[in-house]
Formats: sequence, C-alpha cells, structure tokens
Amino acid sequence: MACLLMLCCAAQAAPPAGIPEMRLEQTDEGLFLHAVLDFDLPVLAEDALRKGIPVYFVTEAELTRRRWYWYDQHIATQMRYLRLSYQPLTRRWRLNVSSEPFEASGLGVALGQNFDDLADVRTAMQRIVRWKIASASAIDAQEQYQVQLRFQLDLSQLPRPLQIGALGRSGWSLSMARSLRWSPESAP
Repeated sequence: MACLLMLCCAAQAAPPAGIPEMRLEQTDEGLFLHAVLDFDLPVLAEDALRKGIPVYFVTEAELTRRRWYWYDQHIATQMRYLRLSYQPLTRRWRLNVSSEPFEASGLGVALGQNFDDLADVRTAMQRIVRWKIASASAIDAQEQYQVQLRFQLDLSQLPRPLQIGALGRSGWSLSMARSLRWSPESAP
C-alpha cells in the first residue's frame, strides 16, 4: 500500500510538459516570438544520450491570419532544429541549434554550445528569445492572427533500431503545443 502511495505521489510531483509563457513582439524588423517551455527529457531519451546517441528536437511556429469566411490563411512557418548530444569520454553536453534540418553528412550551419550539466542544457532548450517568425511586410495592422507553437522530440532522426523500438513507447514521448491569438493594434 505504501509503495502504491509513493508511486501516486511521484506521478503527481512531475508536472506535465507545457508552454507556460508565450508572447509576441512586433518591431520594424518583423514579428518575434518569446516563449518558455516546461519539460523534462523522456527517460529513454536521456538513457540514449548518456550512451552517446544524439537526440533531435523540432520547434515549429506557424502564423495564420484568421478569416471568418474560409479557412485561416497561412502567413509564415518557421522551424528550429535542435541536436542534443553527450560525450561520455569528456562528460560534456553539446547543443546544436539550426534553422535547417540536420543531415546525416554533418551539422551544416548550426550554432553549437557546450555545457557541463544536463540541467544547464535543458534551461537553454526551454527558453526561446526573440525568434523571428514573420517579416514586417507580412503583418497587416487591421487583421487578427493566430500563432501556433509546437515543440517535439523528433524520432525520425534516431538510428533505425531505436526508431522501431520507440514506436508506441511512452518513454520516448515529448510533445507540446500552444496557440495564441494576436492583433497588431492591441500590441503595445
């Protein structure tokens, strides 16, 4: 009975993944997104990382214009790709961020940062600061818009044996989304 009670308390102690903070900033340069993501790495993903297997994440921001007479009009979509790896020999974490998907041949053009602690890496992954999602010319001051932010673990980039084993297993699932309605005239 005590074991069951401890299991329930442990399940309640871990908050679900989500996006508690999300805001937009409009400037002469364009529309920028600021967000805070709240998540823990899935258990199996962290285990794979500690064995030296890189794990990939995708952040997507989609801007649509609301229309009452038809489907919402797509204005812009921006993608941000993250590659997290651990070097067991040096015990260092490496986070690469790119606007292009990572190819099997290399990292391409990516910003890379090294960290000593997994908590520091997670903090860096959880903050989105001044991410340009649309140009200024795409925004009409008289319209209403909706921004959809999605963040997920990209299982398609894992090695094939892990992809097959990850299907349907909750130890690999990490996905969150949040929508925000926005009007340029209401922006400060």
